[in-house]
Amino acid sequence: MAPIIRAENLSKVYHVGKVEVPALQQVSFAVEPGEFVSVVGPSGSGKSTLFYILGGLTPPTAGRVFIDGTDVAGLSDSQRTELRKRKIGFVFQKFNLLPTLTARGNIEIAHEIAGKNGGIDKEYFARVASLLGINDRLDHRPSELSGGQQQRVALARALVNRPTIILADEPTGNLDSQTGTEIMAVLDRLHAEGNTIVLVTHEHDIAEYAHRIVNIKDGMVEKDEVKR
Repeated sequence: MAPIIRAENLSKVYHVGKVEVPALQQVSFAVEPGEFVSVVGPSGSGKSTLFYILGGLTPPTAGRVFIDGTDVAGLSDSQRTELRKRKIGFVFQKFNLLPTLTARGNIEIAHEIAGKNGGIDKEYFARVASLLGINDRLDHRPSELSGGQQQRVALARALVNRPTIILADEPTGNLDSQTGTEIMAVLDRLHAEGNTIVLVTHEHDIAEYAHRIVNIKDGMVEKDEVKR
């Protein structure tokens, strides 16, 4: 089976004035369909840069990324946007919920932005809300939700368009340890249902939820190991 994500010799250099700052250096790896992979490393290691490149949110300085066989570098801006809408669900450390919308509205707007034909699949919506334990919070605004509840809404928003891949960047970073454990249990269940998940974190205990751990250090892959 072909990889659902393939990174080939990715490099990223930022320019700070006249100084070149390398964030990634010749990073290559692949993710198979249905894998749960953690990308772990300390602050400044390049893991978040890798996240944004894999998601088509920023271009690499060199190298290529293939998403489900499509060369992202060969796409126009609008085509990359369409690819993200169809293939990828994003979960960030900051929940990025719209404060004027209810939880339901924050989830449904992702469906509208994706330009899906027809109304939202109510049966699937209900299933996602039930899976994430937010059925009784759907009519509440973000200010009326706890951090864990807001992250669950953000997860539902990422799932509502049935993405092939879930990319999560420090999804427990703004949560206490107990709530973080609950969110990771949800991600673990989503993986068990067949979702491909790539999780970026600096926390080794969070990384251990994945079945494969890619360690990034100084912009390079230091270790890539499958847990036995």
